[in-house]
Amino acid sequence: MRNIVWQILRKNSLLLFILILAIIASIAISVTPPLILQYIVDSLVSGSFSTYPLLIAGIVYFALNAGSGLVDALKETLITVFGQKITHGLRSAMCHRLDDLPAAYFVGHEAGAVTSLFVNDVDTLENLFDSGVVSMIADAFTIFSILAVVFHLSPGLGILLCICLPLLFLLTRYFQKRMLQAQRDNRIAVSRTNELIPETVHNIRTIHTCQQEHYLRQRYGRTIRASFNAMERSNFCDSIYSPIIITSCTVIICLMMTLSVSSPSLQELFGMTVGSVVALIAYVRRIFSPLESIGMEIQNIQSAVAGIGRLKDFFAEPVQERNGTMEPVPASVPLVIDDAAFGYGREKNIFRHISLTVNAGEMVTITGRTGAGKSTLFKLILGLYRPREGQIRIFGCDPCQLPPPLRRQIFGYVEQQFHAISGTIADQISLKDQRVTPEAIEKALRLVGLWDTCCALPQGLATPFRPELFSRGQSQLLSIARAVVLNPQILLFDEITANLDSLTESQVLHALQAAARDRTVLSISHRLYEASGERMIVMNGRES
Repeated sequence: MRNIVWQILRKNSLLLFILILAIIASIAISVTPPLILQYIVDSLVSGSFSTYPLLIAGIVYFALNAGSGLVDALKETLITVFGQKITHGLRSAMCHRLDDLPAAYFVGHEAGAVTSLFVNDVDTLENLFDSGVVSMIADAFTIFSILAVVFHLSPGLGILLCICLPLLFLLTRYFQKRMLQAQRDNRIAVSRTNELIPETVHNIRTIHTCQQEHYLRQRYGRTIRASFNAMERSNFCDSIYSPIIITSCTVIICLMMTLSVSSPSLQELFGMTVGSVVALIAYVRRIFSPLESIGMEIQNIQSAVAGIGRLKDFFAEPVQERNGTMEPVPASVPLVIDDAAFGYGREKNIFRHISLTVNAGEMVTITGRTGAGKSTLFKLILGLYRPREGQIRIFGCDPCQLPPPLRRQIFGYVEQQFHAISGTIADQISLKDQRVTPEAIEKALRLVGLWDTCCALPQGLATPFRPELFSRGQSQLLSIARAVVLNPQILLFDEITANLDSLTESQVLHALQAAARDRTVLSISHRLYEASGERMIVMNGRES
C-alpha cells in the first residue's frame, strides 16, 4: 500500500508542490498581520509618526486579512483535490488487485465487508487528506511559526506557552486514544451491519416462512446499538475538547497580563509595549485556533487510521499469478483427478479420495447428495482452488497455472443461475472480451436458439440488457451461449435445469446436447444423464 501511495504522490507532484506553496502562504499571512498591528499601535502611542507610512501599513493590514480568506480557500480546495486524487488512485489500485485475488479470499470475506472496504474505509482516507493530516501539518507549522515570533516579542510569554502546550498536547493524546478506540468499534459495528444486509436479502423468504423476523431485528439492533454507542463516545470527546482549548486561551491571556505588571523583573521578561500587548493577544488567540482545529481533526484522522489498517490487510492478501507458466498438451487426456481431497479454510474435508479420468469427447454426469462437494469439485477443475491432497490435471497441466486468457478457450462453465454484467445483450455473451467476434456471438446464439429472439429486440444485440427481457429458461440459454462462444474443449454444467418447467427444460436440454457435441462434458444433472445415457459418477462426500 505504501508503494501505491508513493506512486500516486509522484504522479501528482505538481499539485503537491502548489499545495505546499499555498500552505506556506497561509502561514505567512497568519503571522504577519499582528506585527503590522503592533507597528501601527506603537507609532500612535509614541505620538511621533507620519501619516503616509501608517496609511500604507493600514492598507497592507487590511489587505492581508482580506487575502487570508482567499489563501485559506485556495489551500482547502487544493487539499480536497489532493485527497480526491489519492483516493481515486487507491480505489483504482484496489480494483486491479481485486481482479487478481484468488477465490479463497471471497469465500473468507463477506460481500458486505468487501463493499465497506471500498466505500467507507476509502472515504475516511479521503477525509484524512481533506480535513485530517494535511491540515494538521499546516496547523502545526503555523503553531511553530507563531511561537518563534512570540519568543522574539516576549520571551516570558514564549516560556509560558511552552509550559502550557505540552500539557495540552498530552490532553490531545488522551482524547486521541479514546476516539481511536471508539472509531474502531464503530467500524466493526458498521461492517457487521453491512454483512447482515445481503444475508437478509438472500434469505428473506426463509425468514418470513419461519417467522424469524424478531431474530433479525435483534441482530440488527445489536450492531446498530454498538455503532451508536461508539459514535456517542467519539462525539462526547470531540464536544468537550474545543471548550477546553478556548478556556485555556483566555486563562493564558489573563495570566500574561497579570505577570507583566506584577514586578519590574517580570515586566522586563515579558518586555511588552502597548503594541506588543495587542500583537501578543492576537498571537495567543491565533496559536490556539489551529490547536482547536487539531482537536476537531482528531476524529477524522483516527477514523482514517482504523480504515488504513484494513486497507493494509487488503493489500497484504496474496494474489494469484496472472501469467500462467503451463501450456496444455492437446494430445493429453482432457481431465484427470488423482486421489483429490478438499475443504474450505480450516474446515474438515468436504470430500476425499476422488479419482476420475474423462477422455476426449466423453460426457460424464456427477451425482450425489447435497453437500457432497459436486460444485466444489467443479471449482477445483476450473483452477479456483487447489486440492489439499492429490492432484488435478487438465490436458496434462495444473489448472491453477493455466494463463487466465487461455482458460476460457479450455473451459466453458454454466452455473445454476445466469449472472448478468452491465452492458448490452452482446456483452452478456462476450463478457467484453475483445477476442470474441460478432460472428462467434451469432454462432453461439444460433446454437442455443436465441438468435431470432435477440434480433427481434429494438436494438438487436446492442440492446442494453435488462432481466425482464428474457425468461428464466432463456437466461440459461444465454449462459450456454456465453460458455461456448470461444469454442472451449471442456464444458461444465452445474445443475442448470433446476427450477425450470418441463417446456423450458426441454429447450435447455436440446441446447445442452447441441453445445456438448464433439466436446468433453461434465455435468451435475440427472436430466442430462437420462437424455445422453453416458457415464455417471456418484459422490458420497468422502470417497468415490
